[in-house]
Amino acid sequence: MQRLVLVDLDHTLIERRCPVPEWTAEFCAARELPSDAVQAILAATTAETFAGLTRRQGRAGAGEAMWAEYVDGLAERVYCLPGAVDAVGRLRAAGWTVVVLTNGYSAVQRAKLARTGLLNAVDGVCVSEEAGARKPDPEIFRVAARRSGLDLAAGAWMVGNNPATDILGAQAAGVGSIWISPALPWQSEQPAPDHTVPDVPAAADLLLGPLV
Repeated sequence: MQRLVLVDLDHTLIERRCPVPEWTAEFCAARELPSDAVQAILAATTAETFAGLTRRQGRAGAGEAMWAEYVDGLAERVYCLPGAVDAVGRLRAAGWTVVVLTNGYSAVQRAKLARTGLLNAVDGVCVSEEAGARKPDPEIFRVAARRSGLDLAAGAWMVGNNPATDILGAQAAGVGSIWISPALPWQSEQPAPDHTVPDVPAAADLLLGPLV
């Protein structure tokens, strides 16, 4: 099997300091945005959403700057989980290609990666908005491999915390699955992951051991 590992971002490599809806509500209140702004932003976190909201208030042209502030604010409110960066470094030093595979909006996810230092710590990034597919669709797994110059059919592992998107997606794509679950047992009626570990450092230990 080729040494390719796809790693989820949110709640796997990074964590939020506060819930996104809470931060969004604070952001909108401070800028006196319309009452439905929070719902609109959470439904579509894009520059176009902010352009529409500010245009409705007669502040045409303010949307772009406000969008940049919102993205920066989201990025400021995340942090790397303990040992995550070191684990990625250990895998790459051992010859693994490490690709972040995440659902979400490109600007937001890449801002988080840049702010936490992960953007330069991995070999590649595949965001659903760019890929045109979302986990658990197997296509996004194939896109992530191709962008690294590899073929998913030659084998890979997926590391992530979400049973529906990460684990079932990996199974649908025909790759190995490592579920990040600090405490909870697998409760789904769907097939269990190949392995369960508490965090990314433990997943790295598994991959660096006799597993492959």
